[in-house]
Amino acid sequence: MYILRRLFRNVPLLILAVLLMPTLIPAAFQGFSGLMQQLKGNGDIAGFFTPSVIHWESKIVSWASIYDVDPNLLATVMQIESCGHPNVASSAGAQGLFQVMPFHFANGEVMLDPDTNAMRGATVLKECRAFVGDNVGMILACYNGGPSVASRAFSSWPAETQRYYLWGANIYNDAYHHLSNSPTLTDWLNAGGRTLCNSAEAELGM
Repeated sequence: MYILRRLFRNVPLLILAVLLMPTLIPAAFQGFSGLMQQLKGNGDIAGFFTPSVIHWESKIVSWASIYDVDPNLLATVMQIESCGHPNVASSAGAQGLFQVMPFHFANGEVMLDPDTNAMRGATVLKECRAFVGDNVGMILACYNGGPSVASRAFSSWPAETQRYYLWGANIYNDAYHHLSNSPTLTDWLNAGGRTLCNSAEAELGM
């Protein structure tokens, strides 16, 4: 998650809020609990995710089935966290495809192993869901900022978690509604995400 802070530290939060809040907040606080009756795999991921995330599609669908998590939610987290770069690590210690912190792993587990990283990332998502309920925006905020965000006002969240909520909830919403492209994903790429994706594509030999 440090990677997000580094990439987007120069993006004024007010601009993000003005661009995304009118459509995002009503959906996130009113609609997502209806959309997310369960975090369960139910098909392929949206086609608008970047090539380095689509590269992992068969794995994402498999992980979604194993761990009963929506594949588009896994794809959204992978998109924002690593853009599909399996070996990326932040200076804060977050590891791999889902940028999972080391304390989530058991002794002896290979943190950068994609299957292990996905298992731990999916576990954190499900723990967040158990803590905050079915609101996807809040699940994503918990994944980034910890469960304490559930008891705090949005304005008191760290700027990184606010951005994570805004980007992630709207990208997921676009995927859930089967859109052919995601304006929010385009905004994320233009705001700095493209650098991460270029690195991922190079790592994957794309």
